[in-house]
Amino acid sequence: MSSLNLDDFTDLIERPDGGVRRDAEARRERQIVPPGSLGRLDDLGEWLAAAQGSVPVRPVVRPRVVLFAGDHGVAELDVSTRPAGTASELVREILEGARPVSVLARRLDVPVRIVDMALDCDPALFPEDVVRHRVRRGSGRIDIEDALTVEEAEAAFRAGMAVADEEADSGTDLVVLGDVSVGGTTAAGVLVAALCGTDASVVTGRGGEGIDDLAWMRKCAAIRDALRRARPVLGEQLQLLATVGGADLAAMTGFLLQCAVRKLPVVLDGVVAAACALVGQRIAFRAPDWWLAASKSGEPGQAKALDRMALEPLLDQGVKVGEGAGALLALPLVQAAAALAAELPEKPEKPEKPEASEASAKEQAAEPEQEWSNEAT
Repeated sequence: MSSLNLDDFTDLIERPDGGVRRDAEARRERQIVPPGSLGRLDDLGEWLAAAQGSVPVRPVVRPRVVLFAGDHGVAELDVSTRPAGTASELVREILEGARPVSVLARRLDVPVRIVDMALDCDPALFPEDVVRHRVRRGSGRIDIEDALTVEEAEAAFRAGMAVADEEADSGTDLVVLGDVSVGGTTAAGVLVAALCGTDASVVTGRGGEGIDDLAWMRKCAAIRDALRRARPVLGEQLQLLATVGGADLAAMTGFLLQCAVRKLPVVLDGVVAAACALVGQRIAFRAPDWWLAASKSGEPGQAKALDRMALEPLLDQGVKVGEGAGALLALPLVQAAAALAAELPEKPEKPEKPEASEASAKEQAAEPEQEWSNEAT
């Protein structure tokens, strides 16, 4: 039985400061560029101000990419273009600077942190700061067995919370969240379908590297079978993550909720992050107010999850490679919104109308004449 009380998050998570947001809107009204002329950048700037509790908004100067990594047993069904158990190769390429997220992070000067939760490899292959939170080696095949035990799911969830605390304590002011996995989009599809009450075919996409039709049908069948196992535990979110999630997804859910507790904004990348956010919303309904959707990936599961949370992506570039790349593309937009909100000058105050002053002077000049007239009478 889990000792983790998820209901606590409902009390711990507050919405971004509404009063500060109104102050940010009022400041925007006073700036020289008319409100609305900057489109969604206006909303972004006001959202950041509310999240920071600051007017004018502070610049985003210490963003960080956080990627949770894991292998999923369901990949054994050939639902991905990559062989099962090879997420460690992706992690190695990221660390060596050879993946899209690595290139973008270098260009934008953003550090990348990888957290191994369930890679199917020897932990000695990677540095201690990558593997120290690992829960197990690979997650179970969710179409026929649980991904994790409840104890493992709780350990992963708590690990995600710990990572969020570490980031908040280190001064990170915005997180770009993504995953590095093989089979992760299949598990994400199950979570989205279960929580949205839809069929497997509605949420089954083709993944980051584009599977063929036969692989898509295998993936759809795997999601269908896992969905049957998910429905009986829909009321228990930790049990749901243990049954059809995985260590990386459980950790991402804990991370997202603890970031909301710590008032640390998060930019979501891809269908896996969206699925974890959906679980987080079921746990604490105010939590999505702290998250931004970065980019439409073309994955139907992502679109379904974001629609349920009323989160509209900032970009529509069709980036589906995962690993935080799409969310990192949205980072300059967020930084631009903060700069515009803080640095655009306000309109000068209008001087008092001269007509009003002249009228006042004439009235004062007329008063003695009125007094003299009364005395003479």
